[in-house]
Amino acid sequence: MTAEDSLESTAAGLAPRVRELAEETERGRRLPRELVEAFARGGIFRMLVPRRFGGGEAGVATMIATLEALSRADGSAGWCAMIGATSGVVAAYLPESDAREIYGTDPHVVSGGVFAPHGRAIAADGGYRSSGRWPFASGCEHCGWLMAGAVVIEDGKPRLLPSGMPDSRLMLFPHSQAKIVDTWNVSGLRGTGSHDLEIHDLFVPAGRSTSIITDRPREQGPLYRFPVFGLLALGGAAVALGIARASIDELVRLAAAKVPTGGRRRLSERGVVQTELAQAEAMIGSARAFLFEACAQAWQAASAASELPIAARARLRLAATHATVISAKVVDLMYNAGGGTSIYAGSPLQRCFRDVHVVTQHVMVARATLELVGRILFGLETDTSML
Repeated sequence: MTAEDSLESTAAGLAPRVRELAEETERGRRLPRELVEAFARGGIFRMLVPRRFGGGEAGVATMIATLEALSRADGSAGWCAMIGATSGVVAAYLPESDAREIYGTDPHVVSGGVFAPHGRAIAADGGYRSSGRWPFASGCEHCGWLMAGAVVIEDGKPRLLPSGMPDSRLMLFPHSQAKIVDTWNVSGLRGTGSHDLEIHDLFVPAGRSTSIITDRPREQGPLYRFPVFGLLALGGAAVALGIARASIDELVRLAAAKVPTGGRRRLSERGVVQTELAQAEAMIGSARAFLFEACAQAWQAASAASELPIAARARLRLAATHATVISAKVVDLMYNAGGGTSIYAGSPLQRCFRDVHVVTQHVMVARATLELVGRILFGLETDTSML
C-alpha cells in the first residue's frame, strides 16, 4: 500500500467513529480530542507537509478523496481536517530551520489559522510586531501552531506591492501566545470551533512569516506548484461533496421506510422522489468528475513546469466552486424530498443542509469566483493574485 492509499484507507477506517461522534462534535462546537489525536496519528493533518519534514506530501486527488470520506461522516470533522491539512503547505514556504522547528519535531503537530490579512505587522529588527483579531479560525483550539494574515506596516503606513495592493504576510506563532475568543455560535459547521483569534504586539521572527502571494515555495514538487488559495478551494469543495453524498445516503435510508402522512406508498416508491434521487446522483457525479479532471490536468502541468499556468489555476477554481454550488443543490433536493422529517434536530438531513450552506459562504468557493474565472476566459485584464 502506498502512502497515498494509506491516507484514504485511514479516512475510511475513521469514518464510522467520526459519524458516531458527530453529535458530540456539534454540541461541543469543536473536534473531540479523540478525533484530533486519531487524525494526527493517521497523518491527516500533515498530508500536505513536505516529506523531508515528516509530512505526507500527498497528491491533490488523494487530499480530495480523503477529505471527502471524512466529510461524508461529518462535515465539521472534514472541515477541521481540511484546515489542518491545507495549513501544512506553509511549511514549503518557510526557511528550512523554521519549517523544521514547527513541522519537523513533533510528528503529531497541527497548524491552522486565518489567511485573511485582518492584522497589522509592524516591521521591526529581525521580524514583525504583530497585532490583530481574526474571525473564522477553524480548529484553533486544537492547533499547536497558529497563523494569521497581517498587512506589513513600514514608516507608519502599509507597505505596497508593485500592483498597489498592501503587502500582507502570514505570521506563525505558538498557540500559547494567542488568545481564543469564543464567538462560534452559528447555523452550520458548528463543530469546527472557528472562533476568533487575537494577538497583541507579538514579536514574530522573520523566519516564521511568509507571503503566499509574493513568496515562492522552497520545495520543488508538483504539489507546491499548486497555489495555496487553489488548494484551499479544492479542500472546501471536497468537504461539500462529502456532505452532499451524506445527504443522498440519508435520503435513501429514510425513503426505504417512510410512508408520508396520508399516503400508502413508501417514499422510495414515489416517482417524483425517484426522479430527484436520480438527478442528485447525476449532479454530484458530474461535478466530482469535473473536479478530478481539472486536478489531473493541473497535476500533469505542475509536474512538467516550474509554475502552474493561469489557465490551469482558473480551471481548478472553477471546478471547486462548481462542485460546491452543485453539492448545495443536491443537499437541497434531498432535504426537500425528506419532507417534514428533515426539519427535526435528529435528522442528518438538517445537519447536511446547515453545514453545506456554510461551506458555500467561504470566499474561496463563493459564487463570486465565477466572475473571476469568466474574466479570464474572456481574456480580460484580471488581478490573479488571489487565484
